[in-house]
Amino acid sequence: MAMTAFLTRLRRGGASGTGGWSALAVVFAALIVAPIAAVVWLAAHPTENIWPHLLATTLPRYLENSAVLAAGVGALTACVGAGAAWIVAMYRFPGHRWLEWALLFPLAIPAYVTAYALVDFLDYSGPLQGLLRDMFGWQSAQDYWFPQVRSRWAAVVVLAASFYPYAYLMARNAFREQSGASYEVARALGAGPLALFWRVGLPLARPAIVAGAAIAMMETVADFGVVDYFGVQTLTTGIFTTWLEAGNAGGAAQIALVILGVVFALFAIEALGRRRSRYYQSARQSRPVTPIHLKGWAGGLAFALCFVPFAIGFVLPVAVIGAHALANPEGWIGAGLLLAAWHSLLTGGVASLVCVAMALVMVYGMRLSGQGLPRLVIPLTALGYAAPGAVLAVGILIPLAAFDNWQADTIWALTGHDPGLVLTGTGVAIILAYVVRFFAVAQASTDAAFGRVPPSLPMAARSLGRGLGQILREVYLPLMRGSVGSALLLVFVECVKELPATLLLRPFNYETLATRVHEKASLENLGDAAPAALLVMAVGLAAVVVLARANLSRR
Repeated sequence: MAMTAFLTRLRRGGASGTGGWSALAVVFAALIVAPIAAVVWLAAHPTENIWPHLLATTLPRYLENSAVLAAGVGALTACVGAGAAWIVAMYRFPGHRWLEWALLFPLAIPAYVTAYALVDFLDYSGPLQGLLRDMFGWQSAQDYWFPQVRSRWAAVVVLAASFYPYAYLMARNAFREQSGASYEVARALGAGPLALFWRVGLPLARPAIVAGAAIAMMETVADFGVVDYFGVQTLTTGIFTTWLEAGNAGGAAQIALVILGVVFALFAIEALGRRRSRYYQSARQSRPVTPIHLKGWAGGLAFALCFVPFAIGFVLPVAVIGAHALANPEGWIGAGLLLAAWHSLLTGGVASLVCVAMALVMVYGMRLSGQGLPRLVIPLTALGYAAPGAVLAVGILIPLAAFDNWQADTIWALTGHDPGLVLTGTGVAIILAYVVRFFAVAQASTDAAFGRVPPSLPMAARSLGRGLGQILREVYLPLMRGSVGSALLLVFVECVKELPATLLLRPFNYETLATRVHEKASLENLGDAAPAALLVMAVGLAAVVVLARANLSRR
């Protein structure tokens, strides 16, 4: 009873210092939400309202292309991810265990890198069409028909190949958690393999599949590298065009507000899918699904069906980019590569450290507080992850630039010294965008880690006279080392891959690995882009391995 009363006082803020931790949690949550609020304010108060002009000219085209891309990617992602997950979960065949991991590897490849590789491989001057011309004696493009590579539907294929692992991972876990008894009953009633999938497996796993497809659609709406390279005008490219070419920040904010509306709708679908991603079993221990062993042509077909998305999303970009890197070894010593790598390491490293530190303080403060405000505002921090990088750039750069110019003018007036643009003239704005964009990743990891620490340990430390800060350092952090390290790695990888926010927020002549890949590939110079792309893929692969070990090791 005494321990229960003590824990109640601690959670209600009766213990010394809990109010300060809770206040910090609220302040950090406000910092994460501030850029999104800035976008809303800028869209409502533009210096020049071009909303009627946007509605009459470009906005319908932006909306149509974004909607077609999102719908196409969502449908293809759901089909490929659910199909691969069903085969891997329900059958055993040669190469099964290897493919179970490999199907996640496309997450390591930025979608824009896959786009560059696909165009290089399929274009008129690429190896595939060259081989066809040699085989059949064709002399020019007029002698044969070949699908248009840089098109909207090619963008759908590239984005689906990059994002299907979201649906695959969620669907696979859903299939694995289902009871084997339901499948045994269905087989006893004469259901074949297709009937088992359509009538038993798919209805139970549908919420998880919808959630995975919704995440892929959110990433599609946020994408800039693929659609820009393929020349598809979407809402995201509209921000760049309206802001950088037309010079209208208010119009860019209005387009960003439209993107926020679309993304939040998808975010709600994804959250609903996760909320409904459960089913109920009897109180007794349920039997797991018993996989069926496939041999011969059936096993080969199962392997081929799972290998195709892996080949498009991982093997193709790695092979094409790797071939360019080998053919152009001078690219590794090219001017700017080391500096771009240092900028990526600096901005990504600082952002990941800040993200995880803020997440630790915020989650700790929320758990200490029994008040409603911290628990109410902290879920709002997930909105930063839902918002595309280009949207956050609008909400960060315009207010930050105004403040930066004000402080520079003030210091000049008071001291006669010009400090320059301290925030927007350095990598600070990029780091802030990364923190806002990927804070939810760190917050989710640390919240789960806090939940795995037995409550008796911090209570015992508190009874021995330890303060709240000491409990965090001496009790929680040693037990959460692995989760904190994983959170640091995941946030760092996302920062290295981020392109739209970096393009909009970087100072003049400030390159990261992502922007270097984009600029070199946009100039059709894959030889110089290849080293930076390989570095980005190597960093991403490390995060995918961590993700795979955390999810696929659960039996």
